[in-house]
Amino acid sequence: MKEKRYPGMIVEKGSDGKMTRQIRELSIDSLPEGDVLVRVEYSSLNYKDALSASGNKGVTRKYPHTPGIDAAGVVEDSTDPAFKAGDKVIVTSYDLGMNTSGGFGRYIRVPAGWIVRLPDNLTLKESMMYGTAGFTAALSVYRLVDYGITADMGEVLVSGATGGVGSIALSILSKEGYSVTAVNGIVDETDYLKEIGAKSVISIDEALDLSKKPMLKVKWAGCVDTVGGDILSTSIRSTAPGGAVTSCGNVASHELPLTVFPFILRGISLIGIDSQNCPMPVRQKAWNMIAKDWKIPWLDRITSEVSLTELDPEIDKMFKGVHRGRTVVRLAD
Repeated sequence: MKEKRYPGMIVEKGSDGKMTRQIRELSIDSLPEGDVLVRVEYSSLNYKDALSASGNKGVTRKYPHTPGIDAAGVVEDSTDPAFKAGDKVIVTSYDLGMNTSGGFGRYIRVPAGWIVRLPDNLTLKESMMYGTAGFTAALSVYRLVDYGITADMGEVLVSGATGGVGSIALSILSKEGYSVTAVNGIVDETDYLKEIGAKSVISIDEALDLSKKPMLKVKWAGCVDTVGGDILSTSIRSTAPGGAVTSCGNVASHELPLTVFPFILRGISLIGIDSQNCPMPVRQKAWNMIAKDWKIPWLDRITSEVSLTELDPEIDKMFKGVHRGRTVVRLAD
């Protein structure tokens, strides 16, 4: 039987010692063991993908490697009876694209336990318009709502609002009637942020307080933080008594300069968001919410589409701080 080959991105160390990214013809036989073979139609670009595609050993241990922590496609073959050829599915998180060959290739092979059935009212492309970033945003909003933060309690802050997680969290909150203040990025995107639902927009400097005061004047009923560091610290210290702050990223810093006072004097809750190992029942529920009540009418405004061969410059934008919203990667011919 002729060896089946497909296009995919390979990241490896070049002869000069630097990491290189190329699109090559790969073999399905080289894919890892797994229950389900999926023909990928769409993937998406996340910050973790950019790290993996740049040789970050904290994300990917061994190279050569195909990144892509997101994939949406059609089952081509399955040894698990839960899935059959032709099923439309989503795979995000777990080890996909980290140390398991990922969605920046036309095929993936994964355990059945990693797979979510594509919900009704959502296309494969739309699922990747959300991807891990949108799933993380939905989990963040879900946890705030479940905690009891309602739209009538006051302003909700979203940091990193021009990024993938921030853009979708802002959009979902706005659609649900929350009054959202968005933190702008390095590039002024005020008009964009207001188009997708921000009531007000503040700069990074306005979102920061470096005074080391243990608590600050109350501003927010709750916060969705996507960046970490001093902005997260400032958000916590500015949240109203009984409020909640979700944390899902560390692009600004993994350090958190803070005292315990906001927690023991105002009863603030800091809620960690782990999309990678989220239990399947919660994962499926979040995707169903995305497909129904939280489906964003203006999804096209926050999404761009590139082919696999056009992906490389988009990865570089991530590190320059000029990447906006979501980037869908088209694998289909």
